[in-house]
Amino acid sequence: MTTAEEIERVLDLLAQAYPDAPQTYLQFKTPFELLIATILSAHTTDKSVNSVTPTLFERFPTPERLAEAPLEELKEIIRPVGTFNRKAVYIKEAARQITEEFGGTVPRTMEDLVRLKGVSRKTANVVLSSAFGVDEGIVVDTHVFRVTRRLGFSDTDRPAAVEQDLMKIVPRERWREYARLLGALGRDACTARRPRCEECPVNRLCPSAQGGD
Repeated sequence: MTTAEEIERVLDLLAQAYPDAPQTYLQFKTPFELLIATILSAHTTDKSVNSVTPTLFERFPTPERLAEAPLEELKEIIRPVGTFNRKAVYIKEAARQITEEFGGTVPRTMEDLVRLKGVSRKTANVVLSSAFGVDEGIVVDTHVFRVTRRLGFSDTDRPAAVEQDLMKIVPRERWREYARLLGALGRDACTARRPRCEECPVNRLCPSAQGGD
């Protein structure tokens, strides 16, 4: 069974390897921009999202403006991120909810955030941790999910279940750091295809590396 001490050892090594890793790779200036960018980031790359959000936020800089945006114009702007028809509906409706239900201000609690269209628990965690410095959970994106399972910290096959496993064993004061550092490792050496285990700063602590996976 994984212990908090084992996880902290991994985090300490990763902190040395990735001291400048950002909390999120999405570009944003306000909590609203981060929320919309994170909704758009589902099943696509942060690079793709960052390629469309400058135009999107220049044209529709506030929840009020985005809520009133023509749907077809939104679809055209966000087309590069994939599944743009659905995501255009999501961001327009989320902006309407923020405007009408929260006075134009992005809510600061998990309970309220997940009420917004297109906002999963993961999305809410990103906004809370990166925009507000609040940790109600651990961001489990595709990179954190993959690396966590390879390290043997969880063997479940659903991100939500992985988060629940991690919340039981990762010290709360390191929840944000956990997501930041494992995300950095997942983008660097522990990639989905052909992970470079020989370059991994925690390969001696990783059962997948030791097993040759």
